[in-house]
Amino acid sequence: MAISVPLAVYERVTRKNTIPRAVELTILFLLLSLVAYRLISLQDHGFTWFLAFVCESWFAFTWVLSVSTKWTQADYKTYPEHLLQGKPELPAVDMFVTTADPVLEPPILTVNTVLSLLAVDYPANKLACYVSDDGGSPLTFYSLMEASKFAKLWVPFCKKYCIEVRAPFRYFSSESALSRDVSLEFQQEWKKMKDEYEELSRKIEDAANGLMPFELTGEFADFSSIQRKNHATIIKVIWENKEGVANEVPHLIYISREKRPKYPHHFKAGAMNVLTRVSGVMSNAPFMLNVDCDMYINNPKIFLHAMCLLLGAKNKDTDFAYVQSPQCFYDGLKDDPFGNQLVVLFEVGWIYGSTTEDVLTGLTIHGRGWKSAYCSPNPPAFLGCAPSGGPATMTQQKRWATGLLEILFSRRSPFFLALQGKLQFRQCLAYLWLMLWGLRSIPELCYAILPAYCIITSSHFLPKVGEAAFFIAAVVFITYNLYTLSEYLRAGLSVRAWWNNQRMWRINATTAWLIGTFSVVLKILGISDTVFEVTPKEQSTNEDDDHNANAGRLTFDRSPIFITGTTILLVNLTALAVGLLGLGFGLVARGEDGPGIGEVICSVWVVLLYWAFFRGLFRKGKYGIPSSTLYKAGALAALFSTGLSYQRQKMQIEDGKEIPSIILSGQNVHYYHLFSCSILTC
Repeated sequence: MAISVPLAVYERVTRKNTIPRAVELTILFLLLSLVAYRLISLQDHGFTWFLAFVCESWFAFTWVLSVSTKWTQADYKTYPEHLLQGKPELPAVDMFVTTADPVLEPPILTVNTVLSLLAVDYPANKLACYVSDDGGSPLTFYSLMEASKFAKLWVPFCKKYCIEVRAPFRYFSSESALSRDVSLEFQQEWKKMKDEYEELSRKIEDAANGLMPFELTGEFADFSSIQRKNHATIIKVIWENKEGVANEVPHLIYISREKRPKYPHHFKAGAMNVLTRVSGVMSNAPFMLNVDCDMYINNPKIFLHAMCLLLGAKNKDTDFAYVQSPQCFYDGLKDDPFGNQLVVLFEVGWIYGSTTEDVLTGLTIHGRGWKSAYCSPNPPAFLGCAPSGGPATMTQQKRWATGLLEILFSRRSPFFLALQGKLQFRQCLAYLWLMLWGLRSIPELCYAILPAYCIITSSHFLPKVGEAAFFIAAVVFITYNLYTLSEYLRAGLSVRAWWNNQRMWRINATTAWLIGTFSVVLKILGISDTVFEVTPKEQSTNEDDDHNANAGRLTFDRSPIFITGTTILLVNLTALAVGLLGLGFGLVARGEDGPGIGEVICSVWVVLLYWAFFRGLFRKGKYGIPSSTLYKAGALAALFSTGLSYQRQKMQIEDGKEIPSIILSGQNVHYYHLFSCSILTC
């Protein structure tokens, strides 16, 4: 008699990355060689050499962390059909959606995310959707009530015709949604469904514009005297699958948790914990899903893929505590101009103490010895709306840098969990690589200023062309950029996408991450606390913007976050200008201590990286740098440039060295001031 063997529901596939490993080790060897050369020759050089040594030591350290993180790469291949054969009855899942501000996070986005969850390929009687509204908005509640009515039509329609994209705004925006090769019945139902969704959208839009079709009575009475940060808990069961029918619409519950002025509410982590407590009383599912209000389900079978990993382990040593999917976005601009996609960068009660509570929670789980799995099916499991423009992108990056540094300097730091908990050594290194993003802003800032500093002060931080170490620095620069370019090409991205991500990495490091670092320092010193800033979200797609002349251009506002980037650009422009025009010590300096071609190339490279800021100097509106930012950055750059110039003159006079007469001329010094002020303030 044949014995049936249960089919595997997933398998771990190790990637072959021999060549990338070899290149990564080569880059590491070159970095260490450069650092060693600087160390042994430190006494023969000045301040710039020492500062470069410190920065490059930091870069070498972070490269070690990066290599360790990417050293062993693996994918998980899941087989949902095998799962259904082995487990005819699937476990229940509670689905959590969080929203905080009906203005920054329009309710129509939340509605589409909820509708995609309600229509997922999973038994409806095993699902319950809980929506946390931290804004306590009657508009959000009204939108969900109207969405529940539409869901009674939408869910059966999606399952009957196996619709893949189950967020209506995305489905009906697709030109291929209704092709010619479909039945007349489908065409009729499709048109009816589209009309119903347009009516739903119109109602929500009218309500958002102040045309409320309801009074704050009856179901809305709890919102009559609500204050956003001072109100009692509101729990509303919008829809209940009373009969427990598998093909019905899942439960839908609205929650606005209690808030009081004198009590901390712990941002999103607090909202998630309230959801778990409420769901524990109402549905108490053994598994839960957490998504942001703009992160709709793009793959309707993602629950089955995740269950393959969560239920498919053969022994406790391989049990997964949670499954995570990559952060992907829909309708991104061509070549990802704002570096949002993170394609080559591979992000449960919720733990308080950080604005990146998801990372802190995952770290705590790993610290207790549990494992996690990375689930990346095709098509992608979830799609969200990417931050559009500069301010939104910077806000998100600042929040990430702030939250990650908060974790690093807390008692739940990877160091402590590795020493006192069960966090594995390489897991510790991976978390460190992530959490050090904020601190990287300091060496990035120094390295961006160093070329200009050297040109203005007639010094150098790079080895001269005739020295062997010069070729080490040049090979590191070329090899690193070619290697990162190859990563993007292997991922199917373009050269321009690589360049956009390279420049945004540097811009984010010296702007958003730097501000985030200062925020954490102020918190540690007890001067101020960190604030959770909601990233503005938009439903509108970027398809039309691809044909816009301004598509992909960085946008600006009056936030201080843009001051450092503008200052870096102006300092390097000034250094190149005064050097090339002979107004400073740069290229007219004599002797072996002055800057060489390497410093000039580096300064040009910095200007290219900050070219978006350069374009912003000459634009108006949201695409131009505000005058207040220009004045502040111009003053800082002028102070930096002229201060260094006078300092260098004084030092050379005191040393009895010959100084170019063009610098000592009072007329030319005055011209230098006028030139620097004009270029710095445009």
